[in-house]
Amino acid sequence: MQLSFLFLFHSPNASFPLSLRHLPPLALRGFSPSISRATAAAASPWPPRARSLYRFAKAAKSEMSLLDRERPQTVMEYLGKGGASVGDDLAILLVHIQYACKRIASLVASPFRSDLGRLAANGGVGLSSSGRDAPKPLDIVANDIILSSLRSSAKVAVMASEEDESPVWLTDDGEFVVVIDPLDGSRNIDVSIPTGTIFGIYNRLLELDHLPVEEKAQLNSLQSGTRLVAAGYAMYSSATILCLSFGSGTHAFTLDNLTGDFVLTHPSMRIPPRGQIYSVNDARYFDWPDGLRQYIDTIRQGKGQVPKKYSARYICSLVADFHLTLIYGGIVMNPRDHLRLVYEVNPLSFLVEHAGGRGSDGKTRILSIQPVQLHQRLPLFLGSLDDMHELESYENIQLKVNPGYDNNRVCQQNFCACDTGELQYFGSAIYACPWISHMIFSVVYAE
Repeated sequence: MQLSFLFLFHSPNASFPLSLRHLPPLALRGFSPSISRATAAAASPWPPRARSLYRFAKAAKSEMSLLDRERPQTVMEYLGKGGASVGDDLAILLVHIQYACKRIASLVASPFRSDLGRLAANGGVGLSSSGRDAPKPLDIVANDIILSSLRSSAKVAVMASEEDESPVWLTDDGEFVVVIDPLDGSRNIDVSIPTGTIFGIYNRLLELDHLPVEEKAQLNSLQSGTRLVAAGYAMYSSATILCLSFGSGTHAFTLDNLTGDFVLTHPSMRIPPRGQIYSVNDARYFDWPDGLRQYIDTIRQGKGQVPKKYSARYICSLVADFHLTLIYGGIVMNPRDHLRLVYEVNPLSFLVEHAGGRGSDGKTRILSIQPVQLHQRLPLFLGSLDDMHELESYENIQLKVNPGYDNNRVCQQNFCACDTGELQYFGSAIYACPWISHMIFSVVYAE
C-alpha cells in the first residue's frame, strides 16, 4: 500500500491528496508536532515538490474562502440575492442597460472619438424644432447603442431619448418605458471632462393600449416622476460608475476593468444633510435674480444658517456635478430653464430623494411636476435637505429671463401649441395647454 502511494506521487500525471485522512501512517509522521520539521521532511513519503504544492493549495483554499466572503457584490448578484426587490424582467432590462453603458464608456475613452466628433465640425451646435439640443456624432452613436440594447432586451415598449424628436415604440410585448439622455455632457469629451448617461424606468400604462402608436408612446413617456420604478446614471470618468435606485435607497457600482463587472462600492448612499459646496455657473451671477444672488453671497461669507463658508465646485457636466454633490453634500443647480424634466431632472431627483436629499425647481418638488412635453426644460436645484430648505426660503431664485442665450430656446420651452393652434404659456410645467392636460390627467391618471 505504501509502495503504491509513493509510486503515485512520483508519477507525473498523479494528483496528491489535500486531506490527512487520505495519507498512510508513514506519511502522518511528517505532521506530528512531537518531531522536528527536518525529521518529518526526511520521514515523509512526499517528495519536496508535492509538499510545497500541498501547502500552496491549502493556503490558496483559505485565501479564496476569505475573498469569497469579503468580495463586493456585482450588480447582478445584488439584484439576484435580495439586495433589491426587483422582478426578473426588470433585472433583465438592467443587464442590457449596464452592457450599453460599458460600450459607451469604451467609446468615450477611445482615442478615435475626436475623429468622430470632427465629422460634424461644420454643423455647429444648435436647437432642433422641438427645442432639444441638436445631436452631435457621439450622441447619435450612444443613442444607437442604447436603442440596440433596449430592443434586444425585449422588455421595453417605449424609449424616449434626448436624441429623438419623439418617443420610439419598440415592441407591443414590452412592459417598461425608458426615458434617457444617452450621453450627457458630450461637448466636454475632447477635454476629457466626465460625461454620463442618465435614465429613468417606468411601467408601461396598459390603459393606453387602445390609442394609436404615436399617441400612446408620447403619453407613456410623459409620466410624472412619482411613477418611476427605477432610475440611474452612469458616469464615465477616471472610473466608470453606475448609480441606481429602485425606490429603496441609492447604490453605486464601479466597473472592474479586469472582470468587466460593476461591483457594489457605495451601498445605501446617504447625501449629508448639509454640505459646504455649491455647483453653479458663477459667470452668470449678474444675470441671476436678487434672491439667488443673496443666497450665494450669504453662504460664501459664512453668514447663512450655519457659520461656515461655502466653496464653488463647478464641472459643467450635470452627471459629474451631481455625483460630487451626492458624495459630499451641498447643492447643484441651474437656475434657468435649461435642463430637461423627463430624462434628466426626474431621474436625478429620484436618486437624490432616495439618498435623503431633495430636488426642486426652486418652488416645487421636481417629482410632483407633470411633464407636458418630451423635451420640456425647467430650472433645477438638487442637493442636501438642509441646504435645499435654506435655499428655498429665499424668494425669486428662478431665472426666467435668459440674457445672452438663444431666445428661441426660451420660446420653445415656455409655449406649446394645442389642437386649436393657439400658444399657451406654461413656464416651468405648472400650467399646460387644455388639450395636453386633459389627455394626461383624464386618460393616463384616471383612477
